[in-house]
Amino acid sequence: MDKELPAAMVSQKRRKLLGILVLVMLLLVAAIYTMRYVLSPALKRANIITAVAEKGDVENTINASGEVLPEFEEVITSPINAAIQQVVMDAGSKVTAGQSILKLDKAATQTEYDRGKFQLESKHNDIKKLRLELDKSYFDLQSSNEVKQLRINSLLADVENAKRLFKAGGGTREDIEKAELELKVAQLEKKQLENQLKSKQQSMQVEMRESEITAAIQANELHALERKLQQASVVSSREGVVTWVNKNIGATIREGDALARIADLGSYKVTGSISDTYMDQLHNGMPAIIRINETSLRGTITNIYPAVQNGIATFDIKLNEQSHKLLRPNMKVEVFLVTAARNNVVRVANGNGFKGTPVQDVFVVKDNKAIRRTVQIGMSNFDYVELKDQINPGDVVIISDMSAYKHAKEITINN
Repeated sequence: MDKELPAAMVSQKRRKLLGILVLVMLLLVAAIYTMRYVLSPALKRANIITAVAEKGDVENTINASGEVLPEFEEVITSPINAAIQQVVMDAGSKVTAGQSILKLDKAATQTEYDRGKFQLESKHNDIKKLRLELDKSYFDLQSSNEVKQLRINSLLADVENAKRLFKAGGGTREDIEKAELELKVAQLEKKQLENQLKSKQQSMQVEMRESEITAAIQANELHALERKLQQASVVSSREGVVTWVNKNIGATIREGDALARIADLGSYKVTGSISDTYMDQLHNGMPAIIRINETSLRGTITNIYPAVQNGIATFDIKLNEQSHKLLRPNMKVEVFLVTAARNNVVRVANGNGFKGTPVQDVFVVKDNKAIRRTVQIGMSNFDYVELKDQINPGDVVIISDMSAYKHAKEITINN
């Protein structure tokens, strides 16, 4: 016969079985909640950034950097070797045309100018002396030539007389030949003297011309030195603002060294720089956008420098608003060069969620759910991204980084 178990033992087994069942149920409930969390993750609305898709224009841009510079800036250089004697205007001072900026010690140049002036006067005196000497030499030769002509005339008469005496029987053939020989000698001497006179005249002209050229060169050098002396009092040639001045009083300055810069702060340009890998995309007339804080200014490329330094290409941008109130000299700005543009496309504000790939998953918010969609990405810039499909105007798109949810198809959004 079977022996009946005690009631206490039966009750204990029931409690144990009930406990196992409760534990299994708890584990099952936990597993269900865990699966629901895995399959449908959740996030807080405050942790995401959204933007509403809309119709509009999108420009494709490449990033560059830039520096704001005065459109017109004059660099004043030292006209002479000198020392800085006095600084009249400091950087930031407004100047008018003709106003002195600084003064140079020009004593050494003044001494050089005075010495050149004396040398030029001495050269002029040498020219006068040479002209007198040449004139005297020419006059002496001319006089000798005239004497030779008189001698020839006399010898011609002697030849005629010798011939008449010979016909009359009072002379000999030897007398005629002697007279004719003396005449030929005199004629040759006169011809030699005429050649000498002609040569002397030409050499006189050459010597005079050479002396005059030397004097003219000295005069030009003296005039140039005089102009440099006049420029040694460094003055502004236009109205503007002194952006920089050499304030090292007593410092030795060589001719051509920069002394000051004067800029017209009423008009600015931007000098941009970009990697030379984009060099083939740059061209004159290319639209550009300059970003200063939250303000965007428009402009166009007007000049591309052919030289590339350290892999960086540079270019100048002419601004549409050259005197905008936010522009400051030497200000660093962001530059965006427009390579292409499309009108009336679906766009959304750019954000960290866009990685620059042509195909990308984005999340669209509907009610309290974020639903993943795979979209074609078109043009993009710092403001907008073009969405070619799967997104309609009015859709709310999450633009913040959602890479942590790349495997989720749907996300619950909690307030």
